[in-house]
Amino acid sequence: MNMTQLFEKKKQGKELTQAEIKYFVEGYTTGSIPDYQASSLLMAIRLLGMTDEETFYLTKAMIESGDVIDLTSIDGFKIDKHSTGGVGDKVTLIVTPVIAALGIPVAKFSGKGLGITGGTIDKLESIRGFKTELSSQEFIDNVNKHKIAVAGQTGNLVPADKKLYALRDVTGTVDSIPLIAASIMSKKIASGADGIVLDVKCGSGAFMKTEEEAKKLADAMTAIGEKLGRKVVAHISDMDNPLGKMIGNKLEVAEAHSLLSGRMGETHEDLLEECIIISSLMYQVAAGVNEAAATAAVKRVLADGSAVAKFEEFIAAQGGDLADIVQNDTANNVAVKAATNGVVETINALLIGEASVELGAGRLTKESALDYDAGIQLVAKKGDAVKTGETIAYLYSNREINGETINKVQNAYTIA
Repeated sequence: MNMTQLFEKKKQGKELTQAEIKYFVEGYTTGSIPDYQASSLLMAIRLLGMTDEETFYLTKAMIESGDVIDLTSIDGFKIDKHSTGGVGDKVTLIVTPVIAALGIPVAKFSGKGLGITGGTIDKLESIRGFKTELSSQEFIDNVNKHKIAVAGQTGNLVPADKKLYALRDVTGTVDSIPLIAASIMSKKIASGADGIVLDVKCGSGAFMKTEEEAKKLADAMTAIGEKLGRKVVAHISDMDNPLGKMIGNKLEVAEAHSLLSGRMGETHEDLLEECIIISSLMYQVAAGVNEAAATAAVKRVLADGSAVAKFEEFIAAQGGDLADIVQNDTANNVAVKAATNGVVETINALLIGEASVELGAGRLTKESALDYDAGIQLVAKKGDAVKTGETIAYLYSNREINGETINKVQNAYTIA
């Protein structure tokens, strides 16, 4: 068996065997298969796809490339969630304390962001003192004591994915449904949770541009999880428009805290609605209750203050300074004005995401330094009436804010 045979076989549209896929994953992870051969196979997969069986075998081989976390010493049904990424998506920061406040253990490993999609770990690391690197025992102890812990992925958790994703990122093979499904589910399964809720984004600010693509990805991931003995449900949500009012690491933490505190003037209904849906699904999977009962429970802990109390407990337990959860503290800020009268019809999430990266809130490469304070506040949201010259957004950065970025945010708004 060799790589030439594998990508010739895949080029002809033939199905790879479990042994062939395992050979590829093991060889590339250990370094015996070079980048140029691996990229040839990835491109063939990107162009010709994979069967459900091939995708399952790829996921399984990736899981077996490293450690699998044992969470059996955590009491109860462990629930996790994953978003495929979006602009202003701070849902994890909100739903995890909601579920923990309902007594369900949330043991979550998250990653850093790249490009327009922010990472949960970046958002949490924007809080002074917050510790995302936990030992296995610290992680387990925090979940048992506080019902919640969120940590960065361990060094040997699915090493195959780390190498393959880095290669996909520079070879134009990121947007492949089988490769995305295997990447996400290998990490979720290796992280040890009993149940997983998948939030699959679709629209201009997401990998999946159409609902049809998003459904294919959701179906592929759900099938993988079920074959590997996990309870998995998927929800498809809109990412044509940014979620909430804030885009940027520290800004999004502040918005999450505002929502949990009931200060709806500092956030937006679209974020609240999405968080209620995801929280309800997580509680349904973990507690086995119906949708009505789950939604009522979620709304109760949001209303009675126990969810925000759990958020603050979680931040403090991992060393974070609660006094550092502030909306803005940047050297530069610019108001973006409406170019015309009318009603905001849509806000292009892709353009807003690109602008946030230019301000310093996101990474162009894995080595890029973040400006944790940088970001965008959307004053006007979809459906709002605006007048010419009225402020529709604020830009924040410790860098100089140039005219191109201002224009990009202004052009993101369609005012009809």
